[in-house]
This record gives sequence, C-alpha cells and structure tokens, in this order.
Amino acid sequence: MVEGDNATSNSSKVRSVGLQVTLPSRSCNDIKCPFHGRLSIRGKLFTGIVVSKKAKKMVVIERYYQQYIKKYKRYERRRSKIHAYLPECIDVEEGDEVLIGECRPLSKTVAFALLEVRKSHGR
Repeated sequence: MVEGDNATSNSSKVRSVGLQVTLPSRSCNDIKCPFHGRLSIRGKLFTGIVVSKKAKKMVVIERYYQQYIKKYKRYERRRSKIHAYLPECIDVEEGDEVLIGECRPLSKTVAFALLEVRKSHGR
C-alpha cells in the first residue's frame, strides 16, 4: 500500500509485511504488530487451526502434516502445536483457519505471529 493513498482511514499507518495477505480492518497501537508495529516477518509460513485462545495476546495453532518413513516407504500423519502472537487488530476465534509467519522470538515459546484469518468458524 502506498503512503498517501486515502482508500481507508488507516491506510497510511498500515505497513506492508511483504506477503499477499488481507490487511486488518482495525488499527492498533501494538508495537509487536506486524502491520502497525515494528515486527518483521521472515522465514516459514504455516496454516493451521486455532485450538486455544485462553492466553492474553497469544493463540495456539494446531497443524497437521505428513512425514515420510523411509523404512516402510509410507507416510505417517503427524500434528504439532505452535504458539503464535495475536495482534490487537485481528479478531480470531477457536476453530478458525489462520496463517502464521515466523518472526523473532517474542517469548520463551512464541516465535510466530498471526497474519490472516483464512476461514472463520461459525461466524
């Protein structure tokens, strides 16, 4: 988004994260927000399902993937849970499919930030 555009009220404050994601409709004053703060997104991108939103400013994402087992020449299903930072400007509920991106470590277990809600569950 080019600064100086006045398509939306918060367009001049929204930063591009370098990915094709939908920008949040609300603005926030969060310093750790990838869109309105200084947090840079680099590295891996994952999609997953939100399984917990109990912690303040954090969500738990569960993602399923397949791992190849060379001995048996087959794939096995695996899952992992990833803790991700939740910016104030994004609304998310449990069961939503989301996109998260890798960032610098924000705490002991959080090194990803939520970027976009792909599919809303029950809204």
